[in-house]
Amino acid sequence: MSFKKRNFINLSELNKKDIIAILDRAKELKKKRNANKSAKTLKNINLAMIFEKPSTRTRVSFELAIKELGGESVILDESTTHLARGETIEDTARVLDRYCQIFLIRTTNHNKLLLYNQNAKAPIINGLSNLSHPCQILSDIMSFEEKRGSIYKKKITWMGDLNNVLYSWAEASRIFKFSLFVAHPKVVKLNKSLQILDKECKHITFTQDADIAAKDSDCLITDTWFSMGSKKDKLLEKHFLPYQINKNTLKAAKKNVVFMHCLPAKRGKEVTKDIIDDKKVSIVWDEAENRLHVQKAILEWCLKKI
Repeated sequence: MSFKKRNFINLSELNKKDIIAILDRAKELKKKRNANKSAKTLKNINLAMIFEKPSTRTRVSFELAIKELGGESVILDESTTHLARGETIEDTARVLDRYCQIFLIRTTNHNKLLLYNQNAKAPIINGLSNLSHPCQILSDIMSFEEKRGSIYKKKITWMGDLNNVLYSWAEASRIFKFSLFVAHPKVVKLNKSLQILDKECKHITFTQDADIAAKDSDCLITDTWFSMGSKKDKLLEKHFLPYQINKNTLKAAKKNVVFMHCLPAKRGKEVTKDIIDDKKVSIVWDEAENRLHVQKAILEWCLKKI
């Protein structure tokens, strides 16, 4: 057995075989849960969860995941710990390392994840950073494949902001070899990380033409136009409006297109109510549910149970 620590920080840091193993295990764990069967694979494991940002799905899914696998969780809101009073991440990591076998970090700064990794023996899971959100994308891929089969060579369309969720989708496009079309306002520029992926990956197309991006798409995805912590800008919102997902967007896509959103959503902004609440098109609730099963599999993979 390899003694190398298994982190789950960015999808590009895992090989495809490991990612498929996580997804396959998530599907198996979902079947077990639906059959009221338990899988107590992580008994005596303590998960430390550190949250700098608000969370619903990540927090609940990981708390239930470790509990249902037989372990325990310790939830720390940064504002109520000594991190808020100046204690260093390095010292916090060293202390928690004596108590817990695995960490989940939800942070405003991706570099903080790297500091925890450098100062703890425990594996680190990225519960969201300003750079990426890999847990969400595995849940999304699982949900898509449940409804439409393999994502290989499919056309996936992203509309709106260029954010952390998109970054992980871009990483996934290189791994799973699907086409990713990204439609965004011209005023919203690619950051350096996305620029690098754009140059390296032939599967990604950035465009300002929403119609081209949506044409014959197998999956339409969007996210809130203003990420947590960013100020709403009425002028910028006007630039985003042509990238709203609505009935006209669906007309350009394939007949069996699915709609995805990581939530929370602003109905009437990035997506209209009739799309997100249409059970024939929207699979947002499947995405949310599958977070639980994927988180379980990620925990097991990090702790070398799969």
